[in-house]
Amino acid sequence: MDGDRATTGLLERNPWVTRRKFDVGEYYRLAEVGVLHEDDRVELIEGEIIEMVPIGSDHSGTVNRLAYVLFRGVGDRAVVTVQNPLRLSDHTEPVPDFLLLRPRADFYQGAHPSAADVLVLIEVAQSSLRYERGVKLPLYARHGVPEVWIVDLAGRVVEVHRGPGSEGYGSSTTHGPGDALEPTLLPGLCLPVADILG
Repeated sequence: MDGDRATTGLLERNPWVTRRKFDVGEYYRLAEVGVLHEDDRVELIEGEIIEMVPIGSDHSGTVNRLAYVLFRGVGDRAVVTVQNPLRLSDHTEPVPDFLLLRPRADFYQGAHPSAADVLVLIEVAQSSLRYERGVKLPLYARHGVPEVWIVDLAGRVVEVHRGPGSEGYGSSTTHGPGDALEPTLLPGLCLPVADILG
C-alpha cells in the first residue's frame, strides 16, 4: 500500500508521463472479459478507473434512510436511482449515491442518464468527503449537474451546491438538523435534514 502511495505521488509530480486513459466502451469491456467484476467498487473519472472507499454501516444506513425518504416524497415526479452510473462524457462515468432524474418511460433502461437528466444528485460522505468535494463536485459542476447535495456524516450537515459552471458551483450553503431542504427543480419536496441524517 505504501508503495502504491509513493507511485501515485511520483506520477502526480511528473505530469509529463503519458497515462493510458480508458473510454466508457473500454471500461465496460474490462468487465465483460473479467478484469473488473460486478462486486468491484470502481468508477471511471476522466479516463481513470478509481477505486471507491468501502461502505461503512453509518454510510449504508444513511443511504437506506434517504432512499426511504426520497421514494416516499418524490412519487412519480422523478426517477430515484441508488448507486447507479451517471454518464458525463465518453471518459467519465461516476456512481453517485443518489440521482433524482427526469421521468422517462423506459426508466433509463436504454441508456444511463446524462447531466441533462439530473434534477438533484446526492452523495453521502464520511471518509470520502475530500474526494467528493475535491474531485467529484468540480466534475459535476463542469458537466452542468444543476444541484448537488453532499451529506457530511462526520459534520452532521448537508451541503447544497447550485449554479454549475466551469469554475465550480456559484452557490454553496450548509444546513443542519434544524433545517429543511427543497430541490430547485422539485419545488414542494421538503426534506428535513434531521430525516436525512437520522
